[in-house]
Amino acid sequence: MKTGKILKRFNAKDGRNVVLRTPKWEDLDDCLELINSLVEEKADILVTQKLTRETEAEWLLTTLSRLEKDEQFFLAAEVDKKAVALSDFQVKSGDAEQHIGAIGIIVKEGYRDIGIGTEILKTLLEQAALFGLRTVTICPFATNKRAIHVYRKVGFVESGIIPKKHLRQGRLIDEIIMSKSIM
Repeated sequence: MKTGKILKRFNAKDGRNVVLRTPKWEDLDDCLELINSLVEEKADILVTQKLTRETEAEWLLTTLSRLEKDEQFFLAAEVDKKAVALSDFQVKSGDAEQHIGAIGIIVKEGYRDIGIGTEILKTLLEQAALFGLRTVTICPFATNKRAIHVYRKVGFVESGIIPKKHLRQGRLIDEIIMSKSIM
């Protein structure tokens, strides 16, 4: 899929205009600011150390290449010409799991609880169906109650738990495995 392609426009619950689109190279600084703000916040995500611009540039270059080759799908939420959320799904490898996609999503503080995450998930599910996926999974930290609520609202169900998977700030946190059939 082409970079910067607009898939949806909507108004968030607070009235702000949101554009859901594929990422583009010009998002580099916004992406870096987004991930590093989540690290500072000690958000329930896998990344725990701030990233450098060089590291983020390498990631974005790989992301855009995989997007254009239809190897992976990425989505950015833009508000006021700034990327404030990123999400993707990766198709599992191997013949036995090529019908399964794994979703990831991050939303910047100040843009949560206004419907952006819900619209992102709905759009990801639409795109996953176009990729021929039948099931998608998402694996939040058990402490991320806000995200789990959104996933349930969109139809994900808990299908497993990996106890004490993540060590964060001296404590072990369970990972919840959630899934949704889409075909």
